[in-house]
Amino acid sequence: MASRRGSTVKPELAITPAQAQALVARVMEGCTVTAVTELHGGEIGAVYQIDFAERTSSLILKVYPEALHWKMRKEANVCRLFADRLGVPVPRILLADDSRSLIDLNFIVMSKLEGRLLGEIERTLTAPQLFAVYSQMGQLLREIHRIAMDSFGYIGPDGVWTAHTNNHAYVTFQFEKKLADFVKHGGDSTLCDRAKAFIVAHAPLLEGCHAASLCHFDFHAGNVLALPANGAPRLSGLLDFEGAIAGDPLMDLAKAMYYFTAADAPKIEGLLDGYGAIDRPDWQSTLALYRLYCTLELWCWMAQIGNHAALPGLTAELQRSL
Repeated sequence: MASRRGSTVKPELAITPAQAQALVARVMEGCTVTAVTELHGGEIGAVYQIDFAERTSSLILKVYPEALHWKMRKEANVCRLFADRLGVPVPRILLADDSRSLIDLNFIVMSKLEGRLLGEIERTLTAPQLFAVYSQMGQLLREIHRIAMDSFGYIGPDGVWTAHTNNHAYVTFQFEKKLADFVKHGGDSTLCDRAKAFIVAHAPLLEGCHAASLCHFDFHAGNVLALPANGAPRLSGLLDFEGAIAGDPLMDLAKAMYYFTAADAPKIEGLLDGYGAIDRPDWQSTLALYRLYCTLELWCWMAQIGNHAALPGLTAELQRSL
């Protein structure tokens, strides 16, 4: 699970203008690189902006770690799935390179979209403006969920990995996998047993989803761009497709709401207002079950990358969820 907390996975490398010039030459001619700037953001890949003397529009370079090299192909393929199907743009992939000839890691070069990350500007917004822009996010999330998938499962470099025919099979498989990882990384076995019993008791909620949808599964203000407009900002782009799954839209909605607190009421209300009516019985209880999954997944991710300081708080959250 990509998180907005520290990661030991992201590559640490300096991209020189000469390297950038060589890779840009593969996608366009007659452009002289003037600057390469590492951008804040990206929990797995290192992200850079490439500027030119001859053009005002920049390009984005994203470099993937060796341990997750396959995420390059996944992100490029999912980005193409989104292309021209949403009300906001997604980056256009210009080059996906796994040759290791220019950089000793896999990378993609893509167009740079207009706007700033919503997460960078939302502190300046009033409650009505937050409601309005998060309503746009809810509409965008609903558009994403209208993209049908053939099976349930985590999306890999060439499609769904370990495809499941129904939501119940997929989610219970994921819970079992994460609980095994939880214990493997030192999680409390008694808490694990409590979680298993809770999941079994609430498993009928998973039957409410009958068809798989494309899910972004990391949909938050750090992955959407916005431009100034009269009143609230206007969404101008969607980013970061490394976590995409084929699954229950409510699972994606639960992930989108995961970091909200009571102080984020305008965001919550706006997101749900824009998303529209949810025609599912017990959908609030289903969201709560998926929130448990999000916490468990985050616990396992933090343990995997060695961020042990985050584990006690996440353990307490797991306890409160049961």
